[in-house]
Amino acid sequence: MASTKILNAKKEIVAEITDKVKNSESVIVFQYQGLTVDELSELRKKLREVKAEVKVYKNTLLKRALDDLNISLDGFLEGPNAILFGESLLEPIKVIADFAKDHEKLSIRVGIISGDVADLATITEYANIPSYEGLLTMLAGGMIQYVRDLSIGLNLYAESLEK
Repeated sequence: MASTKILNAKKEIVAEITDKVKNSESVIVFQYQGLTVDELSELRKKLREVKAEVKVYKNTLLKRALDDLNISLDGFLEGPNAILFGESLLEPIKVIADFAKDHEKLSIRVGIISGDVADLATITEYANIPSYEGLLTMLAGGMIQYVRDLSIGLNLYAESLEK
């Protein structure tokens, strides 16, 4: 039987995972087997820039923490997995999706987005959403069309009054 010291350490890890999942907008479970240490370090660096982190926990401890939160990821917690915890919703998803495109060894399995379980298709949809700045640019581009049309109309009206 395990000693109380080991059991307490495991309980602390489960509590840590539970807190991280609760406080994260995006949680992504992915397989990293086959990535080099340099590639994993590069991923961690890119994720730190968007206030996200990657942790590796035992699947049994992760399952216990998720059971405490009534989240079921059965079938996905097999083999070597890493977990991404992101403070924001889109940026960490975009970073890991772009990294997965460049590195075939990394495969996204499942995620928890704003407390709901998300499959690979949903994660891909989130990854394809333009950034906040991109959305603002699209909005401004759409609005400038109406301003341009208004100015042309006013100019034509002013020219008709001059005649």
